[in-house]
Amino acid sequence: MEEKTGDLFGRLPNGIICHIISFLPSESALETSLISSRWRGLWNTALVQHVSKDDVPDAVAEFLSHFDTLDPLRHPRRLKLYFGKGNDLLLATIAANNKLHLEFSTGKEKEEFLPRYFGLQLQLKYDQNVQNLITHQPCSSTFFVKTLYLKSVINVVNEEVSSMFTSFQFLENLKIIECDGLQSLHIESSPKLLSLTIFDCHQLESLHLRTSKLQTFHYRGFLPRIWPEHHFNLADAMLDFRLGPGYTGFSSSDFDPMLLTIKNAQVLTLCRWTFQTLIWPLILPLKANFLFYKLKELSVTNDPESYCITSTAATPKKVVKSHTKLGHLKVIKFEGFTTVEAQTTLAEHIKEVISVQPLIIATLSDKNCLRNQIN
Repeated sequence: MEEKTGDLFGRLPNGIICHIISFLPSESALETSLISSRWRGLWNTALVQHVSKDDVPDAVAEFLSHFDTLDPLRHPRRLKLYFGKGNDLLLATIAANNKLHLEFSTGKEKEEFLPRYFGLQLQLKYDQNVQNLITHQPCSSTFFVKTLYLKSVINVVNEEVSSMFTSFQFLENLKIIECDGLQSLHIESSPKLLSLTIFDCHQLESLHLRTSKLQTFHYRGFLPRIWPEHHFNLADAMLDFRLGPGYTGFSSSDFDPMLLTIKNAQVLTLCRWTFQTLIWPLILPLKANFLFYKLKELSVTNDPESYCITSTAATPKKVVKSHTKLGHLKVIKFEGFTTVEAQTTLAEHIKEVISVQPLIIATLSDKNCLRNQIN
C-alpha cells in the first residue's frame, strides 16, 4: 500500500510515461528510473533471442536499428542474446550519449572457465560515401554508436566481434575490459577514434595501433609490446603497468615507439613501476635525452599489495639539476603510498627536473582498509 501511495508516477499508463520521457534529453531520461519502480522496469526490459554464433553481428545490428533516440522506450534498450550450443551470452545495452555496452559471458564461474588464447582484429576504415549516406538519412532518430564498451570478449566470438566493429562508422571512444585470453590486439581506425581504454586484459602480449588521431590512451595491466604504426600526439595518457612486462625478453627500448606519442601529453598518469623503469631514466637531468614539452599534470600511483618491482626497476638517485624537462607542470598527484617519507622522496626527485612550483596533492593508502578489501 505504501508503494502505491508514494509511487504516484508509477500509476500512470505506459503510453503517458513513454510520451513524457520522449521530451527529455537521453542522459536525463535514464534518471527517471530513480523516480518510480515501474519506470525502472520499463528501462530494464530486455529483448531475449537465441541465434547461432554466426548470426550474432546481424542480431546486434537489427537491435540497434530499431532504437529511437527520440523515443527511447519504444523498443527495449537491452538485448540478451544467447548463441552457440552452450550458455554463451551477449548482453547488449544502449546507454545515454550514444553508448553501447557489449558484455559476453560463458555461463560458467571464473574458477571453472579456462580462457583460450586468441587474437582480435578491430578494423574501422573511414568511408566517405557511407558517412554521407547516413548523415543525410531522413530519420533523425537513428542511433549512432560513439562510445563502445567491449567486456569479457571470449575466443569463440572474436571473428563476430571483428565483424560488428566495422559498422561503427562514428565511433569516437573504445573501451576494452577484462578480456581473458586476449593475447594480441590490432586496432585500425578512422580519424574519428579519439579515445582508447584497455583495462585488465592480463594475457595481452601484443598491441598494434593504426590510429592517426588518438588523443586519449588509458591502459592498465601487464605491459605488452606496443606498436603505434602511425604517429599521434596524446593529450591524456594513463600507463599503469604495475605488474611489469607481460612477455619474456623485455627491454626498456621496446617502449621507445610509445614514448614518442606521450612527449606532448598535458596529463600523464603513471604507476610507480612505469615511472621508475620507463620514464625516470629518460628525464634524468644529466642525460637530457627526453623532453615533455607540454606536461601540466603528473600523477604517480602506488599499490604496494599488487606491485612487483624487481631489481631492474630504476631507483631515482640524487642528480645535479642542469636541464629542465617539465617547464609547464602545474599539478603533481601521489596516490596509494603507504608513508609520507615515500611520497616526499619521490616528490623531491621530481622537483629536480622542473623549474616551476606545481601544486602537490598527496593521499596516503590505508593499509588496513586495503587488506580488508582484498581478504
